[in-house]
Amino acid sequence: MPPIERIVLVDDNDLDNSFHTIILKKAGFAGELAVLESGVQLVDVMRRETQPVPTLLFIDINMPVLNGFETIKKLVELSLLNGEIQTYILSSSDAASDMQMARSVPQIKGFLVKPLNVEDVRRLLAA
Repeated sequence: MPPIERIVLVDDNDLDNSFHTIILKKAGFAGELAVLESGVQLVDVMRRETQPVPTLLFIDINMPVLNGFETIKKLVELSLLNGEIQTYILSSSDAASDMQMARSVPQIKGFLVKPLNVEDVRRLLAA
């Protein structure tokens, strides 16, 4: 896979988004960073996208209107998740049921428990 050019954080918690932005920069990511507060925003952004770029997508589970799993399901239904997008759940939940749900969705590459750390980001960027 080509190097990651963009990271998208989808979380309704501003504090988490601010912290994770700092971690991404500390990990050395210098590409485009998009911070969205809802799954609805993500679906809208991806509908408008004309040229896919190698993207690392981190999405929270618990958000209003569309939770993370519902958002991913919607993106799959609309054929908006392509091979350029590596999707990871990034949640404060460490519930086995949430992890199992993530494993059952082929478009989800992994499950990370908040907060992100520099080592995990570097590992994902290098993959």
